[in-house]
Amino acid sequence: MKPETIALHGGFDGDPTTKAVAVPIYQTVAYSFDSAAHGAALFDLEAEGYRYTRIANPTVDVLERRVAMLEGGIDALAVASGQTAMYYTMLNLAEPGQNIVSVPQLYGTTHTIFAHILPRQGIKVRLAKSDRPAELEALIDEDTRALFCETVGNPAGNICDLEALAAIARRARIPLVVDNTVPTPVLLKPIDYGADIVVHSLTKFLGGHGTSLGGAIVDSGRFAWTEHADRFPRLTQPDDSYHGLVYTDHYGAKAFLGRARSVFQRTIGAVLSPFNAFLLLQGIETVSLRVERHVENARRVAEFLRADPRVTSVAYAGFPDSPYYALCQKYLRGRACSLMTFTIRGGADGGTRFYDALKLFKRLVNLGDAKSLACHPASTTHRQMSPEEQRQAGIGPETMRLSVGIEHIDDILEDIDQALARATASSP
Repeated sequence: MKPETIALHGGFDGDPTTKAVAVPIYQTVAYSFDSAAHGAALFDLEAEGYRYTRIANPTVDVLERRVAMLEGGIDALAVASGQTAMYYTMLNLAEPGQNIVSVPQLYGTTHTIFAHILPRQGIKVRLAKSDRPAELEALIDEDTRALFCETVGNPAGNICDLEALAAIARRARIPLVVDNTVPTPVLLKPIDYGADIVVHSLTKFLGGHGTSLGGAIVDSGRFAWTEHADRFPRLTQPDDSYHGLVYTDHYGAKAFLGRARSVFQRTIGAVLSPFNAFLLLQGIETVSLRVERHVENARRVAEFLRADPRVTSVAYAGFPDSPYYALCQKYLRGRACSLMTFTIRGGADGGTRFYDALKLFKRLVNLGDAKSLACHPASTTHRQMSPEEQRQAGIGPETMRLSVGIEHIDDILEDIDQALARATASSP
């Protein structure tokens, strides 16, 4: 099936009992066992079925299958948020004394996990000075357990060279992990270019309506854990916390997600609710249509901003002189994402005046909503970062971020125009 069809039908053929066409909401905590032996078989993973919604749920299952199909992976694990997906993934790959290598252009809370949370647990994260592949490769050593990037950075809008990074990861015998939240699989399928694990904040474009938190981890099924057993013993040797289970023996190509579900989802419990899964599925049904409008509206906004003398810079990969234009053509087929940053005359003060003058655009920290959204990253999503860390992430105190929605383009441009007028009325 094509992505537009998967978004509507993937992972669900109808309810066998009621014949319901919409995915039912299984709003239940637990599931009964036929007998003591049946319960034991379920917990020993010898029988298929449901035990407890912290581990698996029928509504969430459909969401997992649909997201995996959209990304071209073999399986997915849906969790409470995108940050949960990120945290579980890294904990599943690295242990104390090991490290992860990453690009510097990161979402603010991802940077917090990398710069503060994981190091306190003994896992170092080495941030390169840029997203250039050679700079990342130079940081990898024998203790590195993952290479990470955002396919399209938030908020920088940079596009990473996935094929080059995948080649580096293969040479280093480690997986390439990518966050594909901003482009979504509608614009880019990282697994097609060598990514091994894909994480998502389903809250953003896939959900699309600003109503439901959710995250997902998608496994390509292509990384050979058993061939690198010396590097990933947690997957290839018996797990004392789960009655000696060897994940690669039991789950095969799905070993990574099998352990993420059995260890982290089961014991930490940052679980996606069935109701949120249902709402996220409703959003996914229209994601292809929405992304088309997002992309077209963003192009018009970028062109408007660039032609306006009140604007001093626009970071948009769709411009031929963008440093990411060639990568936009290669990986996004020329369809630059609807996330962009820009600066206006008057610097940080002018940006604040612009921000406060917006009427249609909502001032908040989400992105990927059907509505147009505006954010000042330095004071919100990236506030915990130092000025130098913010600059490496692609932002400054004057940077404004737009997530262009699907309203009529005339109304979007009118709001930007009036806000620029108010922001620059008294600027020199």
